[in-house]
Amino acid sequence: MRQFVVLLVITAAAMAPAIILRTTGWRPNPLLDALIFGVAILGAGFYLSWGAEAAEKRISAGLIVAIVALITVLPEYAVDFYYAYSAGANPGSNYVHYAAANMTGANRLLVGLAWPLLVLLHWRRTRERAIPLRPTNRTEIVFLLLPSLYAFNILFKNAITIVDTALLVAMFGLYVWRASLAEEGGEGDSDDEPGPAAALSVLPSRQQWFVMGALTLTAMAVILLSAEPFAEAMVDSGRVLGFDEFLLIQWLAPLASEAPAVVVAVLFVLSGRAENGLATMISDKINQWTLLVGMLPLALSLGAGHLSPLPLDARQHEEFFLTATQSLFGIALLLRLRLGLGSAVALAGLFVAQVVLAVVWQGNEARTIISLTWLGWGYLGLALLIFAINAKALVDLVKFLLAGAPEAGVRGRA
Repeated sequence: MRQFVVLLVITAAAMAPAIILRTTGWRPNPLLDALIFGVAILGAGFYLSWGAEAAEKRISAGLIVAIVALITVLPEYAVDFYYAYSAGANPGSNYVHYAAANMTGANRLLVGLAWPLLVLLHWRRTRERAIPLRPTNRTEIVFLLLPSLYAFNILFKNAITIVDTALLVAMFGLYVWRASLAEEGGEGDSDDEPGPAAALSVLPSRQQWFVMGALTLTAMAVILLSAEPFAEAMVDSGRVLGFDEFLLIQWLAPLASEAPAVVVAVLFVLSGRAENGLATMISDKINQWTLLVGMLPLALSLGAGHLSPLPLDARQHEEFFLTATQSLFGIALLLRLRLGLGSAVALAGLFVAQVVLAVVWQGNEARTIISLTWLGWGYLGLALLIFAINAKALVDLVKFLLAGAPEAGVRGRA
């Protein structure tokens, strides 16, 4: 508990400068602003993650994975919603590109960086070359597959519409319902919470709920105060540095907003619960690929004052295509209910390649679009090949979806 209190104080101190700047209106310079408000969002994310993790044993095991994933990525939602809202309020501005960039970057970071990180940490800790998943984790795989396939419908329209909002939100709601039916439990679980959340378990139940609520409300207030200045500081920082602000928003901004969610998953791995960590990261991807994508037209419409879709230009079309095909590739690697070291290296290698090409060819729109297209087709080709090799596992996944209930006692092959 003493260590937990120390962490609370340190995190509060890290968030304090952002609150001061926000209330006074003082902005030293874009780079410092981005750092201060980014650190505040990062600290708020940790508050959210500690409160959510402490609730793990008070909510059904399947449902908590979805809830933790949703709560810990709220900072990402806040930043992207600001860009989408500003796009509606300022027609013809670059904000519409920033909203799409932040969304695609956040999605690809999770699959290309966070998933491999968990496998590498698990390998370093146990020398096991793969993180296994439980049969009930087919729920996560199925509900990642559905929006990934639906994404190609969005590509045909070159826009994310209000109809897409309704369907994607419905997919997420159905996922949460199915997850609530999947009581995982079992031999792989531990009675101890990972990291700082363990301290709350020594408190009486009423005090635990009070602390969890206080952490969540404080974090949400800080995120709301910091999202706008952080988002604007990222844009201004790109101009000051002479660096493509699109790339900063796509890759650097999600690093700050996604870090707490990734740290929660890392703590699961380091505490011997790698399955939970990977399941949480898959769930993070699901809620970003459904709720985050689906809510962007709504945020844009609020800014515009009328219903309006979020358009995808040539660059954003290919960014979205690459994100969708990377998702399919990640799903293909999970079909056997495991994510191995070789798969992690492949995900990370392809991710690094796309970032390097984006940086090298920044400012050259034509070459950037070509690289996105070829990488997307590469992901798609690899995904289809792995789907064909694991046809039986794919059939089992479809049967699981149609059955309406988790299969018991079935585990993927090692």
